[in-house]
Amino acid sequence: MRGKRSKQYRKLMEKFAFSFDFRQPYQVLLDADIIKDSARCKMRLGAMLEGTLHGEIKPMITQCCIRHLYTAPATTDEEKRAKEAWIEVAKAAERRRCGHHELEQPLSTLECMASVVDPKGSGTNKHRYVVATQDLAVRQKMREIAGVPLVYINRSVMILEPMAARSEKVREADEKGKIRAGLTGGRPASSSALKRKRDDGENDDADMPDRARAIAAAEANGTQPTQPTQSGPAPKKQRKAKGLKGPNPLSMKKTSKKDQQQQHKPSAAREVEDERSAIRKASKTDPQTTEKAVDAAVAADEGAAEGLTEGPRKRKRKRKTKEGQRVDGDGEGAVIGSAADAVAES
Repeated sequence: MRGKRSKQYRKLMEKFAFSFDFRQPYQVLLDADIIKDSARCKMRLGAMLEGTLHGEIKPMITQCCIRHLYTAPATTDEEKRAKEAWIEVAKAAERRRCGHHELEQPLSTLECMASVVDPKGSGTNKHRYVVATQDLAVRQKMREIAGVPLVYINRSVMILEPMAARSEKVREADEKGKIRAGLTGGRPASSSALKRKRDDGENDDADMPDRARAIAAAEANGTQPTQPTQSGPAPKKQRKAKGLKGPNPLSMKKTSKKDQQQQHKPSAAREVEDERSAIRKASKTDPQTTEKAVDAAVAADEGAAEGLTEGPRKRKRKRKTKEGQRVDGDGEGAVIGSAADAVAES
């Protein structure tokens, strides 16, 4: 099978599965003619059907069709061998009871197939059969029934017919109903959803609130309950302001303990502000507190300024000479011994 045709067949079976609930293994109804043609073309019927339908199959044959194979004329040895091969293939398929085995002569393929696929004549494929037949009249009849895939053999090639017009109409109507239900927002009323009628003696509706009574009435009618009207205008939903967002917290560097201590440590400006606020509070009780604080601040500033400009003076080393003079670091001599004697004599 070519790739393009195989893709078309796969999509077609997906449509049947979506619209008509076909599931694997597919139930394939065989007739006597397709068994004969597959044997003549030396085709493996089961494998070809699985490849065409893209899934597992469950071959079935009606009692009338298998009787057609048994009653087929066979005069030569070759025809007898072919007839035995047909019967073996039919025996491998599951027997589908059509209810015509009590008749002396089997019904035609058209009548038997129609009674099995659509027994009540409602135009629907209730049991979801795939019909594999070589009879053109049978295929024309099956096209009038919605949701029947048709398979036949043409020149040793197995072909799956496109979806019939009847099936397409049912599928389109189903799709439109789904769209309409989605637009209105309601669900189709089902028999289980309808409320049971109460007896005349019971009057529980009087105890129900207005909102609950409205919902119950809407469900009974199969419509969607309406929202209660408000006296004032409906509040508008606030929209989020568009703008730059913050950084991703997972991508940010974690703060260490040292950074946290520095963050909690008060700054110099904060300390000055606290000191000033303390002075203001103290000045309310003692007016001289402000003057004392100002004088202390001025003195501290002057002392700091002197320390920066002059600084501590370095003491110079003094040396002693042989004559008893002691000379300081500047080179100025002083007579220590003689001057001391002269002072003592006087």
